[in-house]
Amino acid sequence: MEMKKRISLELRNRNPSEVAELVLDNCRSVDGEIEGLNDTYKELEFLSMANVELKSLSKLPKLPKLRKLELSDNSISGGLDVLTERCPNITYLNLSGNKIKDLSTVESLANLKNLKSLDLFNCEITNLEDYRENIFQRLSQITYLDGFDQEDNEAPDSEEDDDDDEYEYDDEEPGPRGYEEDEDEEGASDLGDEEEEEEEEEVGLSYLMKEEIRDEEDDDDYVEDGAEGEEEEEEDEEDEAAAAADRGEKRKRDPEDDGDEDED
Repeated sequence: MEMKKRISLELRNRNPSEVAELVLDNCRSVDGEIEGLNDTYKELEFLSMANVELKSLSKLPKLPKLRKLELSDNSISGGLDVLTERCPNITYLNLSGNKIKDLSTVESLANLKNLKSLDLFNCEITNLEDYRENIFQRLSQITYLDGFDQEDNEAPDSEEDDDDDEYEYDDEEPGPRGYEEDEDEEGASDLGDEEEEEEEEEVGLSYLMKEEIRDEEDDDDYVEDGAEGEEEEEEDEEDEAAAAADRGEKRKRDPEDDGDEDED
């Protein structure tokens, strides 16, 4: 995808003057030149053009608020003096993986008074003898070179400069980037918890209703069984009474039978 088209997609119908961050990594520049950027991006604070086949910075527009510039994995070999005029407030510059060979190429960066971190990793210049000492000597304003200071202390994770947090803001809202996303995630989590609680309550109510129905059915069965038992007991009592009556009549008849035999 060409750089100009990529910029149009990244804008997402926003006005260029409202954009504070622009990532154009892995798109394709035309003839190694920047295209599609102009002076209307006056609020831009973070610009990334890594691996875009860039050879020159001559068409870089004036970006007075730009603080972080990512230009890694391109074919830039010189012309860095344009940064002083058009991006004077840069604090972080990544030129790793480019074709910078000589100390004289980076000397113009001394005019970037706010520059605190410079990355030249995987450039041929890093193979020079006393490379680090010479860079720190020529660019006295920088604190970190290739991620480490002069005492080999690693740069902090906050992008080498605590002040760099200023560009970590949403383009339209005053709060920091990700703040609304965190709130949305927390809101979604709370909503999910509420839905789970409601489902648990519904399950609990359903379970209780089923138990009540089962208990009522058991009670009905018990009543029916009890009624049947009482009927059976009444029938047994009637049978026993009938049997007793029969035995009484038999005993009455027996003496009469004996008398009849005596008379005979």
